Amino acid sequence: MLLDLRSTDDIRDMVHRTVQALAEGQVVGFPTETVYVLAAHALNVEAIERLEQLVASPQPEPSPARPLTLSLRSREAADDFLFGTSPLVRRLTHRCWPGPLIVQVACDLQHSALSRLPPACVDRLTGAGGEIGFRVVDQRVLSQVHRYLAAPLVIATSESWPADHGGEEFPTNAASMDQRFHGNLPLLLDDGPTRYGGGCTVVHVTGHRWQMIRQGVIERAAMNQFVKPSIAVVCTGNTCRSPMAEVLLRELIRKRLGDGDRVDVVSAGVAAGNGSMASPQAVDVMEARGLDLSGHSSRMLDDSVVASADLILTMTRGHRAAILAAWPDLHDRVFTLRRDGGDITDPVGMPEDVYRQCAEQIEHELSAWLDSLGDDFFPVEN
Repeated sequence: MLLDLRSTDDIRDMVHRTVQALAEGQVVGFPTETVYVLAAHALNVEAIERLEQLVASPQPEPSPARPLTLSLRSREAADDFLFGTSPLVRRLTHRCWPGPLIVQVACDLQHSALSRLPPACVDRLTGAGGEIGFRVVDQRVLSQVHRYLAAPLVIATSESWPADHGGEEFPTNAASMDQRFHGNLPLLLDDGPTRYGGGCTVVHVTGHRWQMIRQGVIERAAMNQFVKPSIAVVCTGNTCRSPMAEVLLRELIRKRLGDGDRVDVVSAGVAAGNGSMASPQAVDVMEARGLDLSGHSSRMLDDSVVASADLILTMTRGHRAAILAAWPDLHDRVFTLRRDGGDITDPVGMPEDVYRQCAEQIEHELSAWLDSLGDDFFPVEN
């Protein structure tokens, strides 16, 4: 049966029919933003077996990866499945989901929500290295179907194979999907050509190491940016303390890692106006260290900074409290720069010597933070 989602302005009836079909153990053909896939309910092992039978085709042996991926409802739901994985995994999922990325990672089954799925389902999802592929699809019908299901979907797509595996790409429109399976799909949803018309990017992550298994919609240059850690330093007006901290941290990273671009460093203020220059004293103190603050332009701390930051360091306890009041879910990412919980005093309006002492204190605390972060914070491509 084919349901044309484009034939109505209200797809709720089709969504409910699809949910019922999945609950009854049927395999359903879905559009995603990249390709059309087959899906089965993760709680129904018989449905997953039927899905495997449908996609079975001659493959090079041994197969380097299983074509099954777990489709999760949302980025927030993914946290329950990826519990205990590395900062790199969190970084990728928060920056790329929902979207065209499959993340292959080994999970701690004792603490992951995977433990709530049938063991036979988990076995079929798990690759030779213990990894499981996860994805949060950015497509309207699949997103709505997920809302009514008690568990994720198992989806089958050759996107999870390496680019040199030779596996056939899944179709990017319903007609070619129907043709590929000779009209034998119990239910196929047609939402026209997929948005990107190409495959997902697939990344395998082990600790702080990552490997691009397949380059898809997200190209390598973009992926290099997505894996990069981000640290935000925050004060009040973003003209004195946090601008100095920004350039000092970037220089410390350059000295330690040999490349200042390995980490994105930004500064912002909880009550900053946009476009103000750094204070003259801050510029002069940094210039004496060979660091340039002359082009600094202040910015307000906003959602864009918060969403991408792996670590937010505040100059005072008050700044931290203000951030957590606005973004309460950030308790595990927002800390005072002083590791003892104290404040870095604002030097505004004070002589240059006070700015110099402030800079020395900031540098000392930043150095201690870099010591504490460990290798897992800094990604390495295999």
